[in-house]
Amino acid sequence: MTATAFRRALGRPWIGGAVGIALLLLVWWLGTAGLGSTSSFPTPAAVVQSVFSDGWAFYGPNLSATISRAAQGYLWGNLAGLAVASLVLVVPRLEELVTQFGVISNCLPVTAVGPIIMVIFGGTASAIFLGALLVFFTTLVGAILGMKSAGRGAVELVAAYGGGRWTQIRKVKLIAALPAIVTALQVAVPGALLGAIVGEYLGGIDSGIGVALNAAQRQILPERVWALSIIAGLISLAGYALIGLLGRALTPWAPRKAAR
Repeated sequence: MTATAFRRALGRPWIGGAVGIALLLLVWWLGTAGLGSTSSFPTPAAVVQSVFSDGWAFYGPNLSATISRAAQGYLWGNLAGLAVASLVLVVPRLEELVTQFGVISNCLPVTAVGPIIMVIFGGTASAIFLGALLVFFTTLVGAILGMKSAGRGAVELVAAYGGGRWTQIRKVKLIAALPAIVTALQVAVPGALLGAIVGEYLGGIDSGIGVALNAAQRQILPERVWALSIIAGLISLAGYALIGLLGRALTPWAPRKAAR
C-alpha cells in the first residue's frame, strides 16, 4: 500500500477508529508484557477470559438496564436542549441567560450533584436524570450555534420573497442547524451513558453497569472491572457511530471530511 493510499484509508472514520483501538490494545499488551500482569493490571487475554466466564447471564441484564436508562436520559436531555434552543431562536434576547444557565448545569460535578439527585429522585430516576443533565448542555450549545449559522443572504432572500419570520426559521435556520445538531447528538451519547452509570454506582438500583462495577471493586475483581469499563466504552462508540450514520442520511448536503 502506498503512503497516499494509507492516508486515504485513515481518512475514513471507521478505519481510523479501528486503527486507534488496535493501537490501544497494543499499548495495553506491551504494558502488561513489560511491567508484568498484576492484580490491578490484567492482560487483555485475562479480561476476555473473564467476559466469557461471566457470560451473558451476567452481562445481559446489566447492559440492558444501563442502556435503557441511558437512552431515556439521552431522550429527555436532548428534548430539553432542543426545546430551550428553539426558545432562543424565537426570542433571541434570552440567549445570554439560557447560555449561562447551560454553563452552570455543565459545570456541576456529577459526582457531587449525584447524591443530591439520588435523595430527591432515588433509584432509577436519578440515573436517568444524571444522563439527561450531561446531555443537555452539549445539545443546547450545538443547536444554538447551528441555528445562528444560517447565511444572512439566504434569510434575506426568503424575506424578499415575502417569507415571514416563521418561514425564515422553518426553511432556512432549522435546515442550516441540522448538521450542528446531529454533531451535538453524537457527542451527547457518551454523556448519557456516563450519567446513567454514575447514577447506578451511587446505589438504590439492583442492576446495571454501575452496580456491577461497584460490586466488582468491592469483591476485588480487576478483570471484571476492566471488562465492564471497556464494554461501556464500546457501547458509547457504537451509539456515536449510529447517530453519525443517521445524521448522514438526514443531512446529505452537509460537507464531509474529504479523504486526502
